[in-house]
Amino acid sequence: MSKQTSFTKQERKVLPEFRKKINNSESTEDVKKFFSYTAASLFKDILPEEEELEFDDIRLTPEKNPPYLVSGRLLSMPAFAKVWENSDLPNVLGRFAEAALNRYRRLEKNPEKTDSKIQRRHEYR
Repeated sequence: MSKQTSFTKQERKVLPEFRKKINNSESTEDVKKFFSYTAASLFKDILPEEEELEFDDIRLTPEKNPPYLVSGRLLSMPAFAKVWENSDLPNVLGRFAEAALNRYRRLEKNPEKTDSKIQRRHEYR
């Protein structure tokens, strides 16, 4: 049985800011964007020597299970693939995706609230 690395410490480090951003997001696109940025930040902390993640390397995919997608480009990087296969990283990312998905669905069900917030913001400028 192989040893599995845990990244819950890194998860706890980015979780408060992620929740704040998700809770304040006003559109489903905001939720997707904050999910991708948070995932990139998490991976930069875990694998600082790897090349920069591209925005679409990790995406929220509400219509799929699991509700996130990791790009083939990222999975083809040996250092990333090794960490991905031998750690709780898929579970950590899954928890972030579930939190983002809850907000995404809420915004999707109430688009008029999102539209009114955006409208008010433009009126105050």
